[in-house]
Amino acid sequence: MNIQKFLLKKIHRALRAITNESFFHLIQVQQSTKRKFGNYQINGLIAISNKLNIPVEELAKKFIKFINLNDVAHTIKLEKPGFINIFLNPTWISNQINNIFSASHLGITPATSKTIVIDYSGPNVAKEMHVGHLRSTVIGDSIARILSFLGHHVIRVNHIGDWGTQFGMLIAYIEKNTQTECLLNETIQLSTLEHFYREAKKKYDIDPDFAELSRSYVLKLQKGDRYYRQIWKRLVEISILSNQNIYVRLNINLKKSDIIGESFYNDMLPNIVSDLKNKGLAVTSNGATVVLLEKHHNKHGAPFGVIVQKKDGAYLYSTTDIACIKYRCKVLHADRIIYYIDSRQKQHLIQAWEIADKAGYIGKSVLLEHHMCGMLLGKDGKPFKTRSGNALKLKTLLDEALEHARCLISSKNPNLKYTEINKLAHIISIGAIKYSELSKNRTTDYIFDWNNMLNFEGNTAPYVQYACTRIFSIFKRSKQPNFQLKKNNIQLETEEEMLLAICLLQFEETIVAVSNQGTPHMLCSYLYKLSVLFSSFYENCPIIKAHNTHTKHSRLKLALITVRILKKGLNLLGIKTVRHM
Repeated sequence: MNIQKFLLKKIHRALRAITNESFFHLIQVQQSTKRKFGNYQINGLIAISNKLNIPVEELAKKFIKFINLNDVAHTIKLEKPGFINIFLNPTWISNQINNIFSASHLGITPATSKTIVIDYSGPNVAKEMHVGHLRSTVIGDSIARILSFLGHHVIRVNHIGDWGTQFGMLIAYIEKNTQTECLLNETIQLSTLEHFYREAKKKYDIDPDFAELSRSYVLKLQKGDRYYRQIWKRLVEISILSNQNIYVRLNINLKKSDIIGESFYNDMLPNIVSDLKNKGLAVTSNGATVVLLEKHHNKHGAPFGVIVQKKDGAYLYSTTDIACIKYRCKVLHADRIIYYIDSRQKQHLIQAWEIADKAGYIGKSVLLEHHMCGMLLGKDGKPFKTRSGNALKLKTLLDEALEHARCLISSKNPNLKYTEINKLAHIISIGAIKYSELSKNRTTDYIFDWNNMLNFEGNTAPYVQYACTRIFSIFKRSKQPNFQLKKNNIQLETEEEMLLAICLLQFEETIVAVSNQGTPHMLCSYLYKLSVLFSSFYENCPIIKAHNTHTKHSRLKLALITVRILKKGLNLLGIKTVRHM
């Protein structure tokens, strides 16, 4: 049930009766922020009245006359300077909430299915994942879950950095300082590869001969040299195995089969450059192949040039990204492509999209969206680093959170078995970390804080998880089979029941908004609000000891719908629930 969409249809009919469809875009329906303004508010009347040159009060009266909400609302009134407040009818709400109880899929209407490619996580090879990867990974995964739940065909893509200059550096360093055979035949930890990478980067920056050797290895890789491809493949395998362990711990739905890294597009690059030349988009400049973008200018005011092939024949990230867009549009047949990468990549993405569009690789109806992620900062306002100057490893964060949760659970449940403590600690710690990221607006930068990240109070996953355990406990004590509850309709006798029921009905409009905007913090806010409203309902409305059987069954049904939506909401965030805490 999507109340917002339902009301908007009614409003459009009223608007059509008063004037015409040209004003549809000006009208908005939103949830009221204060109870005194009802449950929903209609905005946009002032703008329409100005265009029609009639007083807003006159327009509002016509609106209320034609809107036809007789059974839906018990009060509709104008609030100055020009808003219409809608107070929903308890009987109508009761009927809708009863429908949800019996309906499959929580009564949510499936969307018209689209093929949606979601590009998220994308760690680099030969480096351990760090806290900077957390945001793209958990947000992208949550949006993929939500869009799938709504009925879309979602293609998850882990666009890992498995190609480029760093591999030339790594191979050059390994050949000079270690036995390559050991790399190919023995188990090597990713931390060792990262050490190799750091040393190789130092040498690359100060030794011109080493830098030239590294670039020659990049060319050999791009041209398909069998021996160096074998070394490269081993480096990638070590990285993927380590990253996959992190995804499993975080309950992230990314598998090895979802990896379509930069190397995947290597064989397509010659044709991309050739095609850009044939279409008159690419020109030769100082031996390199360049696409000039008239809409973008360099510091001298001249059209900005994007290099797609260097004079030594090597390709660049831009070339790969253009090939990537073409593949997603022409082969995967994407209707919508969403990128979850940080805001610093904005200009690069826009340039790649513009070139791909000019080349005719992007269909007119395809939506390209950069859902920018803000940066994780240290207290100095710069990208977060540990005291050693390195990014905090994601594994370290997960281990620290696990220990924190284990100590907390042990102190509150000293008689709990060790295996049960570990199981609970894992679920609660992962939930706390993911929710901490997901509950923030993804576009904002924020300062990393251990205490906030591992906080279990307030608007946190443990608070919502606890609301679930409380409801599980109610049903355990009630010994009431769920099938018996179907016989009785929900009756909303108190304000707490009314507010809880309305919030339950707002689940669909919440996740639809999240799916459109890519903002899971809205779902977190909804789940927290629902948990708070349930707590108020639980404290003020006796359930098991209700004054009669019908009221008891009605409140049990409300509790059951609440836990279903809380569980589903947490699941869409990639967070598990527990039976007790």
